[in-house]
Amino acid sequence: MKQRIKIKNVVLGVTGSIAAYKAVELLRTMQVQGWNVHVLMTRSSTEFVTELTFRTLSRNPVGVDMFGNPEKWAPEHISTSELADVMVVAPCTANVIAKIAHGIADDLLTCTVLASEAPLVIAPAMNVKMWNNAATQTNVKILKSRGVCIVDPGEGDLACGYQGKGRLASIEKILSAVKACLKK
Repeated sequence: MKQRIKIKNVVLGVTGSIAAYKAVELLRTMQVQGWNVHVLMTRSSTEFVTELTFRTLSRNPVGVDMFGNPEKWAPEHISTSELADVMVVAPCTANVIAKIAHGIADDLLTCTVLASEAPLVIAPAMNVKMWNNAATQTNVKILKSRGVCIVDPGEGDLACGYQGKGRLASIEKILSAVKACLKK
C-alpha cells in the first residue's frame, strides 16, 4: 500500500515594509519545497505589492480584509489558523512585532496569529534605529520567550538610505527556520 505524503500548509503573513516584494520570492521558494502556501496581507503591505500577485502565484485566495466576503462560511482567521502547519511573517514590521508580543489582534493577520497553535517564524525588516529601539528589542525578547522563532535581520544598505541591521534576512535563512519548525 502506498503511503500518502501530507503536503505542508504554510501561512505566509506579509506586512507593510518595503521588503514586501521579497515575500514573493519567499513564496516561490516555499512552493519549490512542495508546500501549499496561503498568504495573508496587512492593508499597508498592499501599498508595496498587490494581492493579485500573491493570489496568482500561490493559486490560493489571499486574505487582506478581516470583514471581506469569504468563499465559504468560516471565520477566516480561525480556519486559516487551523490550516497552518507553520506560520511565517516575512517581512514583519516593528508595528506587527509589537502587536503580536502584546496580543493585539486588530486585523486579519494578527487575529490569525493569535488564534494559531502552529509554530511561528518571524523575519523582521525595518530601519536600523527601529530595530535597535528598546521597545522593539523588548518585544522580540517577549516573543522568543514564548518559543517564536525570530530570524534576525541582516546588515547592510537599507532602503531608507541608512546602513545597519534591519534588512530582511536572506530567503535561505528564513526557509531554514521554517524547515526546522516543520520537523518539530
